[in-house]
Amino acid sequence: MLQKVIRILLTLIGAGIGFSLNYLLIRLDFVQSLAAGEGFAWYALVGLLTLVAGAVTYLAAPRLIELTLQMVSFFEGTLQRTPLQDLLGGALGLIVGLVIANLLGAPFSNLPWIGPFIPIVASIILGYLGLSVGLKKKEELAGLFSFIKIGSKQGRGEGGKSTYKVLDTNVIIDGRIADICKTGFLEGTLLVPRFVLEELQHIADSSDVLRRNKGRRGLDILNQMRKEQGIKIEIRDFEGLDRKDVDSGLIQICKRLDCPVVTNDYNLNKVAELVGIKVLNINDLANAVKPLFLPGEEIDGVDVIRDGKEAGQGIAYLEDGTMIVIEGGKKYIGERISVVVTSVLQTSAGRMIFAKPKVNLKDTAAGRHYHEVKVIG
Repeated sequence: MLQKVIRILLTLIGAGIGFSLNYLLIRLDFVQSLAAGEGFAWYALVGLLTLVAGAVTYLAAPRLIELTLQMVSFFEGTLQRTPLQDLLGGALGLIVGLVIANLLGAPFSNLPWIGPFIPIVASIILGYLGLSVGLKKKEELAGLFSFIKIGSKQGRGEGGKSTYKVLDTNVIIDGRIADICKTGFLEGTLLVPRFVLEELQHIADSSDVLRRNKGRRGLDILNQMRKEQGIKIEIRDFEGLDRKDVDSGLIQICKRLDCPVVTNDYNLNKVAELVGIKVLNINDLANAVKPLFLPGEEIDGVDVIRDGKEAGQGIAYLEDGTMIVIEGGKKYIGERISVVVTSVLQTSAGRMIFAKPKVNLKDTAAGRHYHEVKVIG
């Protein structure tokens, strides 16, 4: 119904345009003779142009509506994907450029021949220049107008602190970030810098099969998170970075946006902590949710699979991958035994449990020999 109404309105607009064309054609000598002579011919020409323009518009209306809807959808999608900070920075730069163009073009508008065109040319050039500068300097503009909470819904929290989480390459390839986001423990918008995406693509194009599979895995995980899980993922370009490598670029971005970095890289973790950037290490999260074992606690049914670095040690693993170093466990390789925890070592790289084999009291009792002692007294 709505399309029919729009089609009728477009037809009336087309007919109005056809009727208005008669006032342009009246300047022609042939049309002037019709208007001055036979009035019927003049009115016939007016009616013919009106009907033809209306008919053409009526036939072309569906295509015009379709093109209009496509353009609106395209611009709407582009604006929704564009961060609010970019929109405000670009709009502010465009306004400043147009104001300067108006101030500079007004004095020259009265010049003969070229005067009327100077404000138009100045508006195009300075407007584009202002838009470009506004987009590139959006972070600095946000710093100048810090009282305006730019990106309050997408990039800022209630207290004005950024809710962006910057992802590094390793944590994307790792894959656990998708499961963490799915559970809802990681809020806000996940920010993937363009150079991180380029590094993933470079790894995916590697001649080494292992590296190529890792890169493709990372790209697949990003697509899965964005399409299937509906997680807010934003890919952005950053200008003016003094970037020697990916880690230095991530640190500079986190400083600009005042946001944490999500990683499982030990070296990036330490460097970020040194420069005062909050780090969300998924290894720390994984260790935090692992079962807690205290010294003296028993662990039943662990498989000793190999020997350790030190003499007599055996190595076993829990289901979550936690390594158990068993003192004197080398002789139990290939067996399933119960162990008693002696100590636990916790680091950002993971958790390590030190234990010893559980002593079976029956076996101990069976191994003892009692001798009869005669007491003479």
